[in-house]
This record gives sequence, C-alpha cells and structure tokens, in this order.
Amino acid sequence: MQAMAAKLAGGGGGRYDLGQNSEINVTPFVDILLVLLIIFMVAVPMAVTSIKIDLPPASPPPPGVKPKEPVFISIQKSGAIFIADRQTSLDGLEADLNAKFTSTGQAGPKDDQRIMIRADADVMYADFMGVLNQLQTAGWYKVGLINEDIR
Repeated sequence: MQAMAAKLAGGGGGRYDLGQNSEINVTPFVDILLVLLIIFMVAVPMAVTSIKIDLPPASPPPPGVKPKEPVFISIQKSGAIFIADRQTSLDGLEADLNAKFTSTGQAGPKDDQRIMIRADADVMYADFMGVLNQLQTAGWYKVGLINEDIR
C-alpha cells in the first residue's frame, strides 16, 4: 500500500518521475515577437499616409512688377505689440495697420496686403493668438509667421 502511495506522490523515482526541466521554452516568446512584427508591418503604412493636394505651379511675377512689401508686427515677451517700430495695442491694431498700409502706398483690398508676425520665444500663447485673431476678425488672412533659421 505504501509503495502505491509513493508512486502516486511522484517520489522515489521510478517510471512516473518527470524530473526537472531546466531549459527555457522560447517558442511562446518567438510567437509573440512574430505577432508584434505583423502588427507593426500593418500599422506603419497607415501612419505615414499623405494627403494629395494639387498645388498650382510657381510662377515668377511679371517683369517690372515688384511684390508688395509686407508690414511686420512684432510681439515682445511682455505682450507689447509693435507695427514696424511703432508701438500699438490690440484694440488699435486695425486702425494702425490701415494707417501703415496707407502710408506705404498699399491702401486697398486686404486680400492684397501681406502681414508678417514675429514674436519672442517666450511670448505667451494667448498674446500671440490674440493678435492673430484680431487680424482675422479685421479681414487680414494673408499672415505669415517669421521664425529663426535653425542651422
């Protein structure tokens, strides 16, 4: 009876002794890696899709026609706004811009007027967007942003 209990408990060797398996089974690890590889192979092409845009070809201006000079708006870290070298406020921005365009001989439709904005690196986002929103509300949509050329 004791011999039979010893055999069922697995002790003492014999033909039911499984022993210890000291080898690492890498099959599940390889399976997981192959599944991840397939997932990434399917996901990466979707992440780099591009949008087709039919852009008009670039053409130089006709001879003798000089492109209009833009008006530069500068925003300092303190929130001060300048048109060229003259300080203005957010409320007076539209009137001062109209005066600047008139003084440079560019009075006319706002679609033909170009504005360039440059701002300190530490300008608050709200100050910058306030100027941009004020320009769009006033009807100026040709607004460029000037940044530092990083080399």
